[in-house]
Formats: sequence, structure tokens, C-alpha cells
Amino acid sequence: MPKNIKKIGVLTSGGDSPGMNAAIRSVVRACAYHNIECAGIYRGFEGLIDGDFKLMDARSVKGIINKGGTILKTARSKEFRTKEGRQKAFNNLVKAEIEGLVVVGGDGSFTGAMVLNKEFDFPVVGIPGTIDNDIFGTTHTLGFDTALNTVVDAIDKIRDTASSHNRLFFIEVMGRDVGHIALNAGIAGGAEEILIPEEDLGLDRLVDSLNKSRKSGKTSSIVIVAEGDKIGKNIFELKDYVDENMEGYDVRVSVLGHMQRGGAPSCFDRVLASRMGVKAVESLLEGKSNYMVGLLGGKMELTHLDKAIKGKTKINLELLRVSDIMST
Repeated sequence: MPKNIKKIGVLTSGGDSPGMNAAIRSVVRACAYHNIECAGIYRGFEGLIDGDFKLMDARSVKGIINKGGTILKTARSKEFRTKEGRQKAFNNLVKAEIEGLVVVGGDGSFTGAMVLNKEFDFPVVGIPGTIDNDIFGTTHTLGFDTALNTVVDAIDKIRDTASSHNRLFFIEVMGRDVGHIALNAGIAGGAEEILIPEEDLGLDRLVDSLNKSRKSGKTSSIVIVAEGDKIGKNIFELKDYVDENMEGYDVRVSVLGHMQRGGAPSCFDRVLASRMGVKAVESLLEGKSNYMVGLLGGKMELTHLDKAIKGKTKINLELLRVSDIMST
């Protein structure tokens, strides 16, 4: 492991999330502050294999802190999954005199970084960038807060038409196999029910709950469904079941989809990205490798990549209780 790193590379990989550009900016400017070079690597690990690098300085990243997406682009790389592909990537890093790598992405990206470190003893540090908030070792991933605000804004708009037409809306949100977006946005959006993978409500209980809401005087309802929820095969099956077992509601479905990944990052995500970028660069300069930077207890902390990948995030039980109370 280099003792005096003079050049760091940064790449974004996997699904994009708001705050990635702010993280790139932070890494580049932290490098400039410490008088070392920074190379932007385009298209993630695919760019590593192709040698698609570009030197970046503080001025290269002006005006991007408020932009969604990633200026370095992102891509999946089948070739990087092979030993030959990783060898090409390592050779290109050596040729470009890059001595440390910051990887912004999710668990798949961290797996790639960890394998690169294991096979070639190459220094790597990860920054968790995903709206799903499903990475162990941080209370917030980059983009999670922005995605919540996007979802809540959509819920507010949908509620306007739901109440105007006495409709029941099933709104599907992202989250893969966890319900962090659904639970938090559902509470903030005043949803009558929130369906998440961590808690199996059951179809009959869902209908009973909606009937109870009607009897209490509610003429319209919003149900937030995490995409990984196990209650039905998909959100459209939920609609069909409610149509068949519940009278009086005009049931509609809205799948928010990839709009949740876009848009300008929130203030929280911009600050978080800035903190994480500085911590990542300074960790490499301190000789640390194979770690992920995370927010724990309000502070920047390091978690081993293997633990960040294999660890499981937990749903907030207090929020579950609050959601039950709020749906009364």
C-alpha cells in the first residue's frame, strides 16, 4: 500500500442517486486541498477496463453540487466480473499512476472494489450512493433524503386527485428489499397504510384496515407499497384483490419508478456528500483501505467493506409504531 499517495481516482457505479455529483466534487477538491492529483473515471468499472480517465481539478467540478445524476456516468460491467477484466483495470490504474480509488455506489460496486483490493492489494474506499438506504454502516446513504422528498411531493399531488374523486391509490416506491423509503415517506405523506418487506400485513388485514378507515369517515386513501413487499406478486395484483373484496372505492395504481432517482440533491445530501468525499480521500492518505465511509451518530465513521456488504439494515421499530398510530 502506498505510503505517500500522489494520485487518486474516483468513479461512480451502479444505479445513480442524487448527491453523486456532490461526492465527486468533494473528492476532487479534497485532493486539490492536499496537493494531489485526481482522475475522474468514466462509466464505472467499465471505464476502468477501457482506461477512460480524465484529470480533474477544483474548477472541473464547479456548478455540479446541485445537479442530479453523475457527470462521470455509470454502467454495469460484465467484463469486470472476470479475472481478465480486473487485470486490465488494474493495469490501467498502474499505467495512469493512480494509487488509490474512491468508489461511489451500492453493495455491488463495493463488491467490485473489495475484489480489486483483495486480488491486487489496491487501496480502495467506498462512499454509499443509493436511494434505497440499504447499506450497513451508515444511517443515510447518498440520495435517500432527496428521494424521500421526491416521493412525499408525489404523494401530496396524488392525494389531491384521490380526495377529489374518492379514490384509493396504491403508490409503489423503490427500495429493493427494504422499506426505508416507503415507511418514512408514508408517514410524512399521511398514508393510511404502508406495506414493506419487513412486515407482512396480509391481504385480509389490509382490506380490514381500509374498511375501518371508511367507517371512520375517510372517503379516500393512500397506500404506500415498497417494491419488495411480499404481500402480493406485484402492486397490480393488490389492486385486483381490493377491487374484488371491497366495494365503494375507485382503486388506482401509481408506480413512481425512476423519478425517485432524479432531481437536485437536498441540502442534507449535499452536505453529506461533501463530508463523505473528504473523509474518503483523507482515509486513503492515512493508509486506510477496504473501508466504506458512513454517517453514524452524526459523525463520519469507517466500516469494513465486507461488513457493509453483508450486514443488514434494520427498520426503525419506533417509526412502525408511529405509522400505526397515525393511520388511526
